Amino acid sequence: MDADELLFQHDVMRGPPPLGPGAAPVPRLVAYGRARIAFLYGHFEVARATIDRNEPVPAEGVEFTRMHVRMLLALARLDISDLDNLAVQLTTALEGPILLAMYMPEPPGTADPKGLLADSWQTLTERVCRP
Repeated sequence: MDADELLFQHDVMRGPPPLGPGAAPVPRLVAYGRARIAFLYGHFEVARATIDRNEPVPAEGVEFTRMHVRMLLALARLDISDLDNLAVQLTTALEGPILLAMYMPEPPGTADPKGLLADSWQTLTERVCRP
């Protein structure tokens, strides 16, 4: 999973827009969240197997996400005085341990939870970043 995390980070830093550089900050933030959710679901079984309730919560990718979200919020030039804590809040909405801890398998035939989470991320991001 570490190698895949590095590839994911490479795509964010050097890949094509809107995930990579070249897109406006808010669409890039939306794309980042959608890609991160897809990444976490793509690695769900491995990530879930690494969580031990008696051990500290694993934090792979969390610091990268927080810094990237913070940078995009700053570039969006929002009228918000505390971008650091807003970045922390948005990061917690995206990262694996929290998603995995709250994940409940859906019955067969129901809506795709990955797509629903990605849509919710987009709604959250666009509303927080609304001028």
